[in-house]
Amino acid sequence: MAAHAHAPRATATSRSRRVLLLTLLLTGGTMLVELAAGLWTQSLALLADAAHMLTDVGALALALFAAWIATRPPTRAKTYGYYRVEILAAMVNGLVLLVVALAILVEAWERLWTPVELHAGPVLAVAALGLGVNLVCAWLLHAGAAHSLNVRAAYLEVLADALSSIAVLVAAGIVLATGWTGADPLASALIALLVVPRTWALLAQAVNVLLEGVPSHLELGEIEAAMVAVDGVRRVHDLHVWTLTSGREAMSAHVVVDDVRESERLLDELHRVLHARFGIDHTTMQLETEPPAVVQIKAPGG
Repeated sequence: MAAHAHAPRATATSRSRRVLLLTLLLTGGTMLVELAAGLWTQSLALLADAAHMLTDVGALALALFAAWIATRPPTRAKTYGYYRVEILAAMVNGLVLLVVALAILVEAWERLWTPVELHAGPVLAVAALGLGVNLVCAWLLHAGAAHSLNVRAAYLEVLADALSSIAVLVAAGIVLATGWTGADPLASALIALLVVPRTWALLAQAVNVLLEGVPSHLELGEIEAAMVAVDGVRRVHDLHVWTLTSGREAMSAHVVVDDVRESERLLDELHRVLHARFGIDHTTMQLETEPPAVVQIKAPGG
């Protein structure tokens, strides 16, 4: 006996989406200002901070996309809907950011040996603007961070970017006070080094999803043990767990039970355990009994 279940999935509230959209507009606008100012002032640190803000823009855009795509119904051609589009977008975003971060590191190394003229005053002013926007965005996202994974991820991204804005402020202050322009490429290298591990983790997660690997926060042994602990379940085999999109896991398994006539109770309990302990809402389970033992009778003298 097979059963397939979808538990209701919580989506971002309209207020969360409005907050994410406002934060996206503020962050995107500031990123463009920092990009233009970085090119004008020749501040590599400011350009690096703009690249760091691009990670925030990507995270916010993906959070909004995830909230929107969750409302799209599946079709006959795409039975899972369009959930994987978010993962593909995350991979493209990660690849672009990785290339940008590596380019900044190379340029920072060159500028340490070949300094360029830097307009530190405007850099200081724009970096202060960036820090102010980050703090405002963090304030906007703080309330929803406790209730939504998407909002929480965006909140942490904004806080991380505030640190890079502080690095630019410190570098600009050093240049103004001492005239040593090497502080600017050093700050840009620091920011790029902050971007690389986060981007690499994003790419690794996206690849794992596309390969239908087990989500990093779940362990098959624990899931199997929790299912076997349900009264009436003997063992589990052909257990598979994978991610459809961020925050939405799926599971399929063959479950050997004592009595398939208790299928309704068994499936209800299994679904409840999987949802409560592991957050798995999309489940497909085949209930079956052990095959009868084959008794071999030997002929006399055989």
